[in-house]
Amino acid sequence: MTDPRPYIGATAKHVKVSARKARLVADHIRGRSVPEARTVLAFMPRAAARDVEKVLKSAVANAESSPHVRWHGDDLYVSAVYVDEGPTLKRWQQRARGRVNQILKRTCHITIKLEQAPESVRAAQAPAAQQASTRRGRSQGGAAAPAKTSRKKKEAVA
Repeated sequence: MTDPRPYIGATAKHVKVSARKARLVADHIRGRSVPEARTVLAFMPRAAARDVEKVLKSAVANAESSPHVRWHGDDLYVSAVYVDEGPTLKRWQQRARGRVNQILKRTCHITIKLEQAPESVRAAQAPAAQQASTRRGRSQGGAAAPAKTSRKKKEAVA
């Protein structure tokens, strides 16, 4: 039997967001690298994204400061994200004619597990990042544009 892959994670309990709403956010970062997940969460308009981002930061801090494994945050990816229902607070709202309506204030537990990206994935990401930086340099005027040739020269060549 093989050893399970090591992971480090973080959990936030009793978060005052419904599990259904937090799952919509969690689905967007599952399987992504940590820098990519942070970017996705930073630009997501949902309120649950802030809570998921806090748990992600905590998981990265746990991975970087753990005495057993010293992983760098940019080399990790989100291997699992799950959102479970927490306890529901039951409140009452008064209505007309002595009636009441029940208000359910739902909570959830957010768990994020991080694993170290395989060597092949990290090696593929590094050259891609370098190529992107060189491409950006050219598009902003880093390389000279080819000289324009006149019509007479084109006819002479043809």
